[in-house]
Amino acid sequence: MQDGAENEMQAARQQLVEAMADAASGETSAVKTIYDMTSAKLFGICLRICGDREAAEDVLQDVYVKVWRRASSFDPAKASPISWMAVIARNASIDWCRRETRHAGSSDDTLMMAIDDAPLADTRLEQVEMRARLIACLENLSADQSGAIRLAFLEGRTYQQLSQDQGTPVGTLKSWVRRGIAQLKACLGDD
Repeated sequence: MQDGAENEMQAARQQLVEAMADAASGETSAVKTIYDMTSAKLFGICLRICGDREAAEDVLQDVYVKVWRRASSFDPAKASPISWMAVIARNASIDWCRRETRHAGSSDDTLMMAIDDAPLADTRLEQVEMRARLIACLENLSADQSGAIRLAFLEGRTYQQLSQDQGTPVGTLKSWVRRGIAQLKACLGDD
């Protein structure tokens, strides 16, 4: 089940990367694809910062003009497409707030307090994906390796505590953990 959801997310991300490349090469139909895939999230960002639905709609329109114009500067190796566009939406919304006369008395500190510090949805999604990958990789380890790694790293147990609890020599536990971490790195694709 997790593999299916992960595959869907990867496919959607790839479709968005391809649409950005198409937009960069001047294909106007790509902007519709980009809009369909991202408008709900970007509108939410604009609305949260602007605090006014009509203003958020205007800012969102400006965001897609900027995305269209700047599509050639998007680099999928540096950021996900939604993260890149979320930054544009955030900045455009803050610019709108600064221009508004009703916010003329507000300082930048007040505006910054209005911004939600919660991780963006794509950041949370990446964390969920990484957690699912880590759990799957842990399940591929031997029970001894997986148990020692979970207790040592997730519960903060020392090798000495594990040795006393399990009746296993400290050197053996260290070997299990070292080999298990090497296998985790290989499974996760980390160098």
